[in-house]
Amino acid sequence: MTTVDVDDVVRHAGEDDLPWVDATGGIWLKVMRMSANTGIWVVRNRFEPGARLQIHRHTGPVDGFTIAGRWHYLEYDFFSTTGSYIREPAGSVHTLDVPADNEGITDVLFVIEGALLDLAADGSVESVTDGSTALAGYVALAESQGFGTPTGVIVD
Repeated sequence: MTTVDVDDVVRHAGEDDLPWVDATGGIWLKVMRMSANTGIWVVRNRFEPGARLQIHRHTGPVDGFTIAGRWHYLEYDFFSTTGSYIREPAGSVHTLDVPADNEGITDVLFVIEGALLDLAADGSVESVTDGSTALAGYVALAESQGFGTPTGVIVD
């Protein structure tokens, strides 16, 4: 008989295993994975037209894949559209904006390494979100919105 190390087991979370929670401001959230060991966390966001995140800085690199819709960073001259992929270097500062004239939801998967630092107008840090705090916030929102505790998040 072969013994399988639990860390070698493929983990799966289906679309219905994780609820979409209302994170307010036209932003919907699923935390899909959180690794305390590596600092990597994976989120999927759905943004309604006109949604905008606070200007922020990342302490590590971020990968993003646009599943549907259109969005951009106010500080750059490109738009990410369905099928687009981005790679942000550590230390990048930007403001995610979803144009108000979009038709329908914008759906983006982000793989984040490290923390996200929300910045005040003077550049000081107002708040910090990392994988652990994102997961705790997601669980709290899911419970308060009647979904119960999500069991599909992959935690390693």
